[in-house]
Amino acid sequence: MRVLVTGATGFIGFHVARFLTEKGIEVRALVRGQSDATALKALDIEPVNGDIRDFESVCRALDGCRHLYHIAADYRLWVPDPETMYAINVEGTRNCMEAALKLGVEKVIYTSSVGVLAASLNGKVSNEESRAAINEMVGHYKRSKFIAENEVHSFIGKGLPAVIVYPSTPIGPMDRKPTPTGKTIVDFLAGRIPAFLDTGLNFVDVGDVAAGHWLASLRGEIGRGYILGNRNITLREFFGSLAVITGSRPPKIRLPYLPVLFAACIDETISTLLTHRHPRIPLSGVRMARKYMYFDASRAVRELHMPQSPVEHAMELAIEWFKENNYVRR
Repeated sequence: MRVLVTGATGFIGFHVARFLTEKGIEVRALVRGQSDATALKALDIEPVNGDIRDFESVCRALDGCRHLYHIAADYRLWVPDPETMYAINVEGTRNCMEAALKLGVEKVIYTSSVGVLAASLNGKVSNEESRAAINEMVGHYKRSKFIAENEVHSFIGKGLPAVIVYPSTPIGPMDRKPTPTGKTIVDFLAGRIPAFLDTGLNFVDVGDVAAGHWLASLRGEIGRGYILGNRNITLREFFGSLAVITGSRPPKIRLPYLPVLFAACIDETISTLLTHRHPRIPLSGVRMARKYMYFDASRAVRELHMPQSPVEHAMELAIEWFKENNYVRR
């Protein structure tokens, strides 16, 4: 069986593509011309030049594929060019869904984000039915993914056989960009995190997320969503685990929210108007930290049989990979 994976040069996408090849599935990857496909070629994954913003190139790549794993997304907490993010996340998703419907693809696995689900101020755990409104979306990334998921639902209504998965906060090796979570680990290793905000996240091994995508293609119900997550951990506990693994000291100072929010507003204004460089304190990240991103992954465990590997092991693998690849500079 041949499948198409978009976003295979990214973090989750690479692990999904690798997992599928290990299952004996023939994987084709839609890759932009400027992307490095070396790691994919080493796994005998077929790279096909194209861009999800180009409908015809999506159709060419998808032709002859039975399944589509649409994972590609522009994931940044700050963007100097929001239009590009919306073009990739919204228009690109629309192109992929339209191409899949046109070509009669048997199954589509669409990678959404837990960011489009409602979060809690008091640590209450959310699930797939915790729906949010677009005015609750913090930042362009969440907003664009919210709109994109609505596009997917509209195509499901037209007969597209799509299943939606919601990865929480994956950790592991090959986080090359890195993602905001990966950058947090790198900054911790470099001693650049002296304090923390009172918040929490649901962490999961990226390998389990990859398995969850495949299991959703086998057992997922059309039109149904599945949170691919594992453990809900406070940010303080997260840094504590990193400290135990590395033998470092965790940050002890809990920062008050409002002064950090004020500093982030100033920092992002300077980045946007003057330096055009990524702010040291992304405003969207601070605003997201106001709520606990705690989620219940029991549906995916129960219905898909998604594995739940120890999160600490994923941390160890991520730390080892970042060090081996010289991401850490003190």
